[in-house]
Amino acid sequence: MPSDEPAPRRTRTAPAPAAATAPTAPGRRTVLRAGAVGAVAAGTVAVAGAAPASAASATHRFDPEPGAPGVGDPLFPTLGNGGYRVTHYDLTFDFTPVSYDFTGVVAMRALATQDLSAFNLDTDGHTIDRVTVDGRDAAWALSLGQSGQELTVTPARPLHDGAPFTVEVRYHGNGKDHRSGLSGWVFGADGGFACAAQASRADTFFPCNDTPSDKAAWTFHLSAPEGYVATANGELLRRTPRSDGSAVWHFALREPMPTELCGIAVVKGTYLYGASHTGLPLRHVVPQGEEDTYAPVVARTADHLAWLEAKFGRFPFSLYGLHIYGGYTDALENQTLSLFGTNWFKPNADGNPTWENTMVHELTHQWWGDSVTPRDWQQAWLNEGPATYYAALYSEERGWSVLADAMRKTYGSLNAVRAADGPPGLPNALGGTNIYDGGALVLYALRMRAGQARFDRIMRLWPERFRNSNASSEDFIRHAVQVTGDSSLDPFLRDWLFGAVNPPMPGHPDWSVSA
Repeated sequence: MPSDEPAPRRTRTAPAPAAATAPTAPGRRTVLRAGAVGAVAAGTVAVAGAAPASAASATHRFDPEPGAPGVGDPLFPTLGNGGYRVTHYDLTFDFTPVSYDFTGVVAMRALATQDLSAFNLDTDGHTIDRVTVDGRDAAWALSLGQSGQELTVTPARPLHDGAPFTVEVRYHGNGKDHRSGLSGWVFGADGGFACAAQASRADTFFPCNDTPSDKAAWTFHLSAPEGYVATANGELLRRTPRSDGSAVWHFALREPMPTELCGIAVVKGTYLYGASHTGLPLRHVVPQGEEDTYAPVVARTADHLAWLEAKFGRFPFSLYGLHIYGGYTDALENQTLSLFGTNWFKPNADGNPTWENTMVHELTHQWWGDSVTPRDWQQAWLNEGPATYYAALYSEERGWSVLADAMRKTYGSLNAVRAADGPPGLPNALGGTNIYDGGALVLYALRMRAGQARFDRIMRLWPERFRNSNASSEDFIRHAVQVTGDSSLDPFLRDWLFGAVNPPMPGHPDWSVSA
């Protein structure tokens, strides 16, 4: 997301009041305080490479227990679920515009990471019709938690540590019916919807393991009535017409994605196509009847890709595009298909198309946040810091602003933000200046300390080294030291990321903190 306008989001720690919808500045996420930190749920966190069942049974006694109802995220301890790791989601979603009714089937392939007698999925507002595990009917129960719901599944036979299994959930509901008070559904005047699931709202669309630490491949089968189109992450494989004039749109995303970056939609829109300077396919979705307005906007994507690929290397996915939708008022980095509200695309007071800064922000996320995803939400500066920094750098190169001026302003106010919201690397909430502008300031300080050439190498090699995986602030600190061979960057970055006050800014001894 960009760094200025609030968007409601749901936590799983304590019920939160509805977030304010009045924008303060374009793209800032709403700050919601997390509940008590440190209440880590029992159970193991999913780990790749678990031993097969036969090997597991040879090394320990089979002792099935329920998986944990959360993975112990520092900000949202009950987010996600323990005891398994998802490898693939297959979602069939049949949506009726205007009424917002839907039916769905989600088939989830997974690996057990412990002996499992039962396991949980996150869900919110769905009526569950049937659950099977490996084709056998499973017992299930819904419980209302502090926010949203937990779907507890008890398979007919317990699962061995390391065993692959498939769970299929058939369900139905309405897009305006959810338990948590906040939803990922975005509704437009066309009667359609778009998905804005970040940070923990994917479960308002389908039962899932709703944590950034569990990335999987995806396939989608989305129905859209005549006059509507469907969108989703990844490549459009085919479109299957039905006798009533509707069609099923089939998509596949082969690179792993966490649930919070899901980008399904059914809207009155038009697909526009292009290619980058390297031939990367570009596909965009713009409002029906407004193709001439938005064609020149989305055409700028090719130049943005060239600019960022020069900094981070080749684009990490097989295609990219923008979905511009009138029902949305923010911008979000859904993997391979960033979502933008139509309100972004107005020139500023000087007549400059500064919406391009936001386009660069969301495109930067495809490397920083989508391909390389934080292990938990307390590492969110690794998403927002780079996206904010490179959007500001792009703006400077276009002559629209001065990066050092923006960084000096942030430096002056960040101590107060550290005190209220936590430092950039240890936020106590999502959506604050600390992870956006504060995260950018950390990178600016690193550039000033390491020098431009070494800084550029740190930033370029990060998405290459951690491609399609999860990483943390500790990983970034080690990475900076390893790339430069400069061990002094370890305490330097720790002071900037975790300290209670701003360290001195290298190269700017005159910068001071506002009273």
